[in-house]
Amino acid sequence: MGISLNALNEQFSQKRYDVTAMRQLLENEIEQSNIKFVVLDDDPTGVQTVHDITVFTDWTVESIKKGFSLKDKLFYILTNSRGLTVEQTTKVHREIAQNVMAAAKELNQEFVIISRSDSTLRGHYPLETKLLKESLESDNNITVHGEILFPFFKEGGRFTANDIHYVNYNGELIPASNTEFAKDKTFGYSSSNLCEYVEEKTSGEYKAADVVRISLFSLRNGEINVIKHQLMEVNNFNKVIVNALDYDDVCVFCTALYQALAEGKRFMFRTAASFVKVVGGVTDIPLLTAKDMIKGSSNNGGIIVVGSHTEKTTSQLEELKKLDGLEFIEFQSNLVMENRLDEEVARVVHLSEKFISEGKTVVCFTNRKLLTVENDTPEAALMRSVKISDAVQALVGNLKITPSFVIAKGGITSSDVGVKALKVKQALVLGQIRPGIPVWQTGSESRFPGIPYVIFPGNVGDVATLREATEILLNK
Repeated sequence: MGISLNALNEQFSQKRYDVTAMRQLLENEIEQSNIKFVVLDDDPTGVQTVHDITVFTDWTVESIKKGFSLKDKLFYILTNSRGLTVEQTTKVHREIAQNVMAAAKELNQEFVIISRSDSTLRGHYPLETKLLKESLESDNNITVHGEILFPFFKEGGRFTANDIHYVNYNGELIPASNTEFAKDKTFGYSSSNLCEYVEEKTSGEYKAADVVRISLFSLRNGEINVIKHQLMEVNNFNKVIVNALDYDDVCVFCTALYQALAEGKRFMFRTAASFVKVVGGVTDIPLLTAKDMIKGSSNNGGIIVVGSHTEKTTSQLEELKKLDGLEFIEFQSNLVMENRLDEEVARVVHLSEKFISEGKTVVCFTNRKLLTVENDTPEAALMRSVKISDAVQALVGNLKITPSFVIAKGGITSSDVGVKALKVKQALVLGQIRPGIPVWQTGSESRFPGIPYVIFPGNVGDVATLREATEILLNK
């Protein structure tokens, strides 16, 4: 049984502070701070709240120095670590931390690392933030005092109240542990209470009773000094969880956070996308139109690749089938069991090129039936998923004709399409085509320079959202 957002809001007092003054105070704190935020994104969907921000798909010292040299308060590094094994993400995060420190020392740049991950609590946690902390502290001048968990993501319908994290399902907020996301074979969990989630995920190293809680009561009363005091008291990498029901709650917290950072506190962050927007001072802009995204003229059709197997994605795909003029091609991803994915890729690419050249937009989708294997292991399931994703990205990467746009549905799918198929090294985030659905403009170095690339998370939007995004690009 769920609860409505209105009902949750009614449990807490109205905001007892001047919202406009609080926003101005945060702006002042941001302007006075020299900190650059390095946002490590474990799949490409994390830019779903920002615009005119740069994303790098590698983490060389040179790329990080470019990021530090930008005028923006933050930049993203796409790690795609949600699609990596434990060993792979361990290597990646140690390397990134070392390169960030090297670039920061060369440029004398103050920095903070944010681990942007899934708003439904999946991913390599607590491994990744622990690795970053240990790597940063290898420099004797750095001590990371605590870790802040902030999974609030308004655009995706993710809210935290009374320490319980909720996911919006058709207008009802369901505790996260009762959703399909908590049953993820690789990253599953059983606790919706974030304090208990911490204890569960750290195998008891950090107790639920010891987690510092930033309450909605403090946030709604604008208690900056109280929240700052809580942050100043954090040590020994203890965990801090933040409740939030709207962006004003995030604003109050970030104001207190900047003040704590200015006084020498250092934190690691495991957050969803909304926190990044506020802490980086990114403004609001309208949703993108076709004119904003498609530059120049092309008679070619676009391509939509659907890899995610969530129930939400499947229902969105069925709704998309109601749109006239699209060509649907089912990619037989179950052929991974017979090592026949290469010939299946060739078949689908041949059909896609024919339709795209005729000005038709193609929808390539994987089998909707999730593979089940007897005596399967999380590692084997992940590796099989990676093989399928490699084949799915080739549906774009092997095209010899330039589509007018690309949409990729699903986190791992969208990462592989962006990095492997489109060969993007540096992209500009144009904004969002629908709430929580970001659009990159591909760089000059990419396979198809300058086209809009829509990164559509598997767990965002309602039944009609994929169809709506497609209609916008088709200018219907």
